[in-house]
Amino acid sequence: MNPEVETNAMGIAHLLSQNTGVGLIPLILLVLMSLATCYYALLKLWLGVREQRLNARFVSQFWQHESVQEMERQLAHTPPEEAYGRITHAALAAVAQIDRAQGRAVSLKLGSPDDFLLRALRQAITMERIRLEHGLALLASVGSAAPFVGLFGTVWGIYHALLAIGAAGQSSLDKVAGPVGEALIMTGFGLAVALPAVLIYNFFVRRNRLKLAALDEFAYDLFALLVTGFEKSASNVTLLSGIENAKSETVKKGQM
Repeated sequence: MNPEVETNAMGIAHLLSQNTGVGLIPLILLVLMSLATCYYALLKLWLGVREQRLNARFVSQFWQHESVQEMERQLAHTPPEEAYGRITHAALAAVAQIDRAQGRAVSLKLGSPDDFLLRALRQAITMERIRLEHGLALLASVGSAAPFVGLFGTVWGIYHALLAIGAAGQSSLDKVAGPVGEALIMTGFGLAVALPAVLIYNFFVRRNRLKLAALDEFAYDLFALLVTGFEKSASNVTLLSGIENAKSETVKKGQM
């Protein structure tokens, strides 16, 4: 009866009851890593769905404006919450700065207007890249460190199991296999924490790459549109209306 009771007692509950101090640190770290991975994944998914909806709405409204000034007034009245709106706001701010510099006939060493606008768009896209990559270091750290944390817990458990077996003077296989196998649970737990983190990391990296590609294309269309209007800014012409193909393509990009 006693050997069977000892064998049935082996498991996670027995492992937790036998571990104290340093032995519990790997388990606590793995639990925290798992919770952080779940929290980040759910948060980023929710934010991604929300921003996708806002981007689609902004792009659909973008082509309905009659002039650059109308877009500026709307963005000034309602600060953009989506990536497309922030890029547009940065581009219009750059155009306004160029207009002010030319109106004062002051050389600000901005280079050509096209280059200055292009730099503003690149800076805006860089900020969006930083925003999208926020938190990915956490997933990468969990994916690379969790197996080693679990391995440390296994080594520590085996060490104490062997010390207990040696103190009891029992070295038979059935006395060794139980505690050692129990300690190996920590290695499996570490792998179970690392694998989802790696998969989620790869998912968001690919998703961010697609978003940045769509932002690059939108920024290119916006640059071409503003440069065309900028060359005729002296007459305050409205946005060109003969670009229906660009409209449809940009609407599709905003829905990605």
